[in-house]
Amino acid sequence: MKNTIKSTFVLALLVLPFAYSLNAQTAENTGQIKEEYHLSKGLKFNLNNGAYQFGIGGLIQPSIQLNRDTAGANKFGLNSYRTFFNLSGKALKEKVSFFVQTDFNLTSPLMDAWVAYQAAPFLKITLGQQLTFANNREMALMEGNLQFLNRSLLSRQYANTGREFGLYVNANFKIKNMVFEPGIAITSGDGRNSFGASPTDFDLGGFKYAGRLDWYPFGKFSDPNNLLVADITAEEKFKLVLGAAASVNRGASDMHGEGHGNFLMYNPQGKLQLPDYRKLYFDALAKYKGFSLLGEYVVATGKVSQGTFRDVTGLNRLNPGEISEFLALGSGINTQLGYVFKKSIGVDMRYAFVSGEFANNAKSLVEEKSELAVGLTKYIDKNNLKINTSIAQINTSTNSTLFASFWVQLMF
Repeated sequence: MKNTIKSTFVLALLVLPFAYSLNAQTAENTGQIKEEYHLSKGLKFNLNNGAYQFGIGGLIQPSIQLNRDTAGANKFGLNSYRTFFNLSGKALKEKVSFFVQTDFNLTSPLMDAWVAYQAAPFLKITLGQQLTFANNREMALMEGNLQFLNRSLLSRQYANTGREFGLYVNANFKIKNMVFEPGIAITSGDGRNSFGASPTDFDLGGFKYAGRLDWYPFGKFSDPNNLLVADITAEEKFKLVLGAAASVNRGASDMHGEGHGNFLMYNPQGKLQLPDYRKLYFDALAKYKGFSLLGEYVVATGKVSQGTFRDVTGLNRLNPGEISEFLALGSGINTQLGYVFKKSIGVDMRYAFVSGEFANNAKSLVEEKSELAVGLTKYIDKNNLKINTSIAQINTSTNSTLFASFWVQLMF
């Protein structure tokens, strides 16, 4: 962790003087130089009249948190909940862009690392690690664009960070006022870069195949509304996006399909025989004059081959229903209603519910659970600088937990 932090800052210190020197050289030769800073966009360097761009930015979320369960146990948290640092760049003539982002709150801090090629105005091809579009809409939003400190119960139950390494193809088409955004992806099926303890720590199983289609029947949301759930720009006309996503992870060995080796299964010959993990999502987001309404649904299933054993000796057969002890299987819904007043104060309410596929298995990873949350946000500079306080209650059949938080977000 310490070495990663040191390496990131060393890289920044090396690149920054280089970019500045290159700008200076360009200024001497052509008289063209532009440096600017904006919240959320960070420090930008534009070279050759904007033909080449380089940026440094990040996000911090200082927070105060309180957890209390039915037993009366209190847990306090005083920390920076997220601490992001990123580097980005774009070469307009070459149609190439890149993005690298880390979260220093994590032991494996690398979150995003990708290179994209704009093959056509309507087509982008990306290779690397990024937030996948194969999950629900909220899970595909960057952490700085969330309305609550945590993602919804649905998102947390069926995904982890939402990052995957692979090949992504995104397109967009416009027919009159309607906009269609299809996307397909082939990823490792093991989530983020593993950074294994040894050179032999390879990804397991096969690839993950995913696709998504978003339909905007009345045109896109205004900028930056398309990146958020809240309607911070107060859409003058009713806007709506309907989405569907599906994925098949061939040979998963992690409960969310975002890791590897967290469990292993074998065939009668003692060779690896991992289950397939499949997810299907439907979601809709509507906005109009400050109001926003989000609805999401997921169903996750697993497929196990005949003759699958929990041990390499072939003595412990995997019985029907026991797959729910290894994969997050079941269904869930998430709804979120919000309104942003003219004085840039937003009110949000969220309700989510999840249930396991095998309810009679007490060891299933997904149990019946519900979440009710309300939040109040003061937007000081759109979504870049804001103050939020929220309270949420999560209920199970045996326990109830109260989660309260107060936090400030600065995107720089």
